[in-house]
Amino acid sequence: MSKQDPKDNVDTSMDENRLIAERREKLNALRAETNAYPNDFHPNTNSAALHERFADDDTETLVQVDETFALAGRMMAKRVMGKIAFVKVLDGTGTMQFVVQRDNLPEGLYQQFKQWDVGDIIGGSGAIFRTQKGELSVKTSELRLLTKSLRPLPEKFHGLTDTETRYRQRYVDLIMNEDSKKVFFTRSKIIRFIRDFMEAPGREFLEVETPMMHPIPGGATARPFVTHHNALDLQMYLRVAPELYLKRLTVGGLDRVYEINRSFRNEGVSTRHNPEFTMLEFYWAYANYNDLMDLTEDMLRGLAVEVSGGTTVVHEGQEIDFAAPFERMSVEESVHKYNPDLADADLWDRASLKAACAERDIHINEKWGEGKILIELFEATVEANLVNPTFITSYPTEVSPLSRRNDANPLITDRFELFISGREIANGFSELNDPEDQAARFKEQASQKDAGDLEAMHYDADYIRALEYGMPPTAGEGIGIDRLVMLFTDSPSIRDVLLFPYMRPEA
Repeated sequence: MSKQDPKDNVDTSMDENRLIAERREKLNALRAETNAYPNDFHPNTNSAALHERFADDDTETLVQVDETFALAGRMMAKRVMGKIAFVKVLDGTGTMQFVVQRDNLPEGLYQQFKQWDVGDIIGGSGAIFRTQKGELSVKTSELRLLTKSLRPLPEKFHGLTDTETRYRQRYVDLIMNEDSKKVFFTRSKIIRFIRDFMEAPGREFLEVETPMMHPIPGGATARPFVTHHNALDLQMYLRVAPELYLKRLTVGGLDRVYEINRSFRNEGVSTRHNPEFTMLEFYWAYANYNDLMDLTEDMLRGLAVEVSGGTTVVHEGQEIDFAAPFERMSVEESVHKYNPDLADADLWDRASLKAACAERDIHINEKWGEGKILIELFEATVEANLVNPTFITSYPTEVSPLSRRNDANPLITDRFELFISGREIANGFSELNDPEDQAARFKEQASQKDAGDLEAMHYDADYIRALEYGMPPTAGEGIGIDRLVMLFTDSPSIRDVLLFPYMRPEA
């Protein structure tokens, strides 16, 4: 592959600057004659509605339609052929062709129209018909320039292909790339389905809102963003999770609550992580983690049908089946399955765990206990193999500071994580509602923070006070919305499903 000549970038920039200058001259001429940015054109339909309504109508049928249709959108292509021009107009629902004829417009308007540029936003109205080639079109009798575009769109045959530019200039990406637009329509559809599912008769969860600025970060082991409240002269934190506030509501008698929330974690950026992300988090009184797994399975199976029309989804070349019952296995069982050389006794023996990690080149910290080391082994050797939906259960207590201990084994908790396509999608557990046990675990987290663990939790005295009033037996779960959208739109990076992902500032 030949190297790009640095002069190519200079030439491209010079061409763009010349085009922008020419368009500014046209804008100045418009300003001298009229209002260059009018706001009095009102569409009465859109391209999708017209294509749907007249999809099966032939030329003879359309002649009988005695209506005038007004549409507005961005001019994506213009082909002028003497006294007639063919224009592709993109609105929020798709594209429609305008057929512009000189003799069908007021005197002089056709000459003005020929000076308009691809990228300009225009409005037009007229009769619906089919061209000789059978393309549904609007024969314009009215035409308006509504917004002058000063910057030229990317070259039409290649579109906007540079990934970083697509993320930085999402507005251009949405104009040029239909697939990008579809991702965000699907994202909206997913969130709407989740709301309907949670609030359906028989479930009747209540949607609530909790604070986004916290005096104490909590609800997850993560490094927070720090901010400052000037009026109160108080250091505050952007929330890492809404968990502790939502559980306060169950103490208050709101037995089923959920929130579709924005959370913030001051951590690395990757194809799976963005500092700002969206979660569904919900709490269900008088339920346990097994109930959550059943509900989650029903939700995702229904979501697959809603989004893809069936129970099979393809993600990154792998076929994922939502129809079959989701597999369930404990952390220990899964580590055994993918590390058959390890005996049962090895999984809770520190020396054996360290040796297993050393053999697999897994870095561990000497301060970690057996539970944390076991999870490192799981993450390194198991996660990537979990393609079809799989619930991993019985997480070590050491890495589950808010989860209820298992009655039969205090080393583990009644907790699960759901993995699909090798990625964690959900995390849920029977909640720890013993205030003394929770206080002790908060103290352990605080000691870890004092020892240098920046992700360890703070001690939240008010939350302990709430538990002391009594929280009913409760189960709670968080589901990553961004990762769900990645899954159901076959997107390889979280940035593909965020309208405005985090980017370093441009130079």
